Order: sequence, then structure tokens, then C-alpha cells
Amino acid sequence: MTPGARVAAAIEVMADVDGRRRPAADALKDWGLSHRFAGSKDRAGVAALVYDALRRRASAAYVMDDPSPRGVLVGALKLARGLSLEDAEALFSGEGHAPAQLSAGERARYADASLAGAPAPVAGDFPEWLEPSLRAAFGERLVEETAALAERAPLDLRVNTLKCAREKALASLNGLDPAPTPLSPLGLRIPFAPDGRAVSLSSEPDYLKGRVEIQDEGSQLAALLCAARAGEQVLDLCAGGGGKTLALAAAMDNRGQIYAHDDDPRRLAPIHARLERAGVRNVQIRTPRRGADVLADLEGRCDLVLIDAPCTGIGAWRRNPDAKWRLRPGALEQRILAQDALLREARRFLKDGGRLAYVTCSLLREENEDRVAAFLAAERGFAPVGAQDAAERAGLPGLARFASTLGPGFRFSPAASGTDGFYAAILARG
Repeated sequence: MTPGARVAAAIEVMADVDGRRRPAADALKDWGLSHRFAGSKDRAGVAALVYDALRRRASAAYVMDDPSPRGVLVGALKLARGLSLEDAEALFSGEGHAPAQLSAGERARYADASLAGAPAPVAGDFPEWLEPSLRAAFGERLVEETAALAERAPLDLRVNTLKCAREKALASLNGLDPAPTPLSPLGLRIPFAPDGRAVSLSSEPDYLKGRVEIQDEGSQLAALLCAARAGEQVLDLCAGGGGKTLALAAAMDNRGQIYAHDDDPRRLAPIHARLERAGVRNVQIRTPRRGADVLADLEGRCDLVLIDAPCTGIGAWRRNPDAKWRLRPGALEQRILAQDALLREARRFLKDGGRLAYVTCSLLREENEDRVAAFLAAERGFAPVGAQDAAERAGLPGLARFASTLGPGFRFSPAASGTDGFYAAILARG
């Protein structure tokens, strides 16, 4: 496919996303199935264009004064990729399978329009209805923080210390130009390609043999702040695919016991293969069964309970940009109810002196500090662990600078820490 044909395909996929109100991944998959002539690089190139457009959807439509898929794609070439007008015109040549030439109005907007004076939801590329909540979380940094959430995300890896040291993985993966992550002592960062395409790990021996796992640095920090120790009894209450379970197992050096559970058995499905590949031996998977309390034997036994709570996912907008445009106000209300229920559920498993780690990939105060405050108000037997104490227990005292100013816990974000957006709070019982 020519570069112009990829742009035309991206416009087609965007129209499908808009017309059928569906996730971009589904629309891209269907496009690939119906265009089998497109090779893997072509499909990756089209996907990169679509995701760039979705990240900058509001601002791209604003600068082009055109919210159509074509207008958003054109604006994204300017804002997300920094293409000159001449380079953009080459993609919109009208020749072969390329889109029709840019109109005089489009050329003028591309050359001269800017985001100067744009309202916050446009400058920060987020849904207008979320502005009060995001402003409560970020204050004067609203546009800076949300604009950072609209940038591309690099590929972060966590080195599996059960099998490999970071220095060894750094040397082994040198063909991908990795660099140590600045905050996590276990992380490697792989830069994205200039055209936005993600690096593929599917054929990398280090990945296939479980020496590295894909995990954003912010998620790595949340797991490290749990300060899991060898020999402890740990419950990962919302284990999902097992990313943090694997990190905890490595921190515990395969000693002690981790119980991995999730209310949805489908989310747990990938964990089995990942545990085997990573060489993890201290995890019991507690799959839910109808009518059975599969965690009853853990009451009052756990040193650590991790709640990686279901949330709006705002902190992951860099990686899932279409999710922010599909998010609806009712989803936030539902997430808050689920988060409160999980906090209440977790208390029964902790022994006296145990720790409760509450983590989300959201940056909304309603899902983070407010939930912790509500739990502490209802549960007199719990107290927050101060940021300095929690950071020192994790062996990372420098993380104390990311202490939340809105309540207990830590806040990580693309603008503040260079990671995805994460919140983590450590609460002690007794």
C-alpha cells in the first residue's frame, strides 16, 4: 500500500468507528479481514493513523473546522505527526487509492490554524462532560495533564527477575533501542517508530521465554509499592490477565503464596500461559464458581490484599484513545459502586497488621482519593500509610515526590512522571 492509500484506509476505518459506535480495534480487525492484500506493516500503519486521529480527535477537528473522519485525519497529521503542508498534500494526491486532494479551505486551515484560545476540552482532547472531574483532579494543570494523555505511549517492559537481570535484558534487546525506565528499577522503555507503529515482540526470544513482560512503568511502580515480601500470603483480588500477579511473584522470589482471583473468569484466562512462561510457581488461581465462596479459606490470613480496581481507565488514554470518546457518565457511577464494594470485600481477608493496596489506572479524584476517604471513614481499623513510609518500604524513597495532594496515596501521570496514569494507596489494618 502507498502512504496515501493507508491514509484513505484510516479514514474508512474512522467512518466505521463513528457510524457503528464500535471500538477501533474491532473496526481495524474487520478492515484487515476484508482487505487481505494488506500486509502486516500496512495494517500496523493504518492502525497507527487511526489511533493518532483518535488521540487528537477534538483538537484535530477544531483546527480543521471539520469533525468528519477526513477532517480529523488531516488535523491529526498536523498536530500528532507535525507534517508540513507539502507532505500532507502528497498524501492527499487523489491518485491511485489516495484520498482526494486537499481543498483550498483545507490547505488554508492546515497552514494557519492553531489551538490558541481553544477551550480546555479541545486543547486537552477530552470529552466536555468530564471537565469538572478532571479540573478537580488537576486544577491549573488541566490542559497540560490531559494533553499529555493524548500523546503516543512508548512500549514499556518489566524485566522478570525470576529469569533475568535488567542489564542482561538491556543488552539482549539492543536491536530495539531500549533504555532503562527512569523510575522503575525493573523497566525497559522501547521507543515507538516515527510513524507511530508499535514495536512487535512476537518473535523476540526474551519475550517468548518470559524474561520480559509488557507492563507500563506506572503499573510496575504500583506493584512495587505493594512491597510484597518472600513468604507472605497475598491475595490479588482483581487479577485479570495477571500483570501485577507476575510482578508480585517476582518480588517475592517465588516464595510465599499468591492467590489470583477475578470476578470474571474470562479475564483470568490469559494468566495460565503467562505464569508458565514467566516461571512463576507460587500462584494459586482461584477461579470463581457459581454458588461457591472460593476465597472463604483466606479470611483473616493475608499479609497483603491488592485491589487493582476496575475503573474508567482515564490513565490509559494514551494506549486506548477511543475509550475516552466512548466513555459515558453512567460508567463512572457504576465504577464507584464497584470500587466501594471491593474495598469492603477486601477487609475480610486481611490479618491484623496486614496491608491493603488500592490501585486504579484512573486519574479522577472520585475513583481514587474519595474512595479511600470513604473507606477510612467507615472502617476505623484502617489507616493510610504515608507516602514517604510506603516509598521507603518499597525501596524507592524518591517516589514520595509523587504523593497525592488530594488525599492519601500516590499519583502518576504522563505529564508528571512520564508513565500512564495510575493511583496507588497503601492502607494498614490494626
